Amino acid sequence: MQQILAEPKWVKKLSDEDRRGLIALFWSNVNPYGTFGLDMDKRLDLGPAAAVPRPRTPADAADRSSTETR
Repeated sequence: MQQILAEPKWVKKLSDEDRRGLIALFWSNVNPYGTFGLDMDKRLDLGPAAAVPRPRTPADAADRSSTETR
């Protein structure tokens, strides 16, 4: 379709408004984010549970402040 519309006889016939109306035809099938399949029957391999950081405690904040003042 783009090749046909690039022919000189069509270039002369189409106005700017006509071309703007056709843009949706060219881009309506494009997904800029890609497609992601979701299989709810499979589990994600997130690795060992030790890789998840633990919540901070007040003692962690005290340890950090004493090392920062050195």
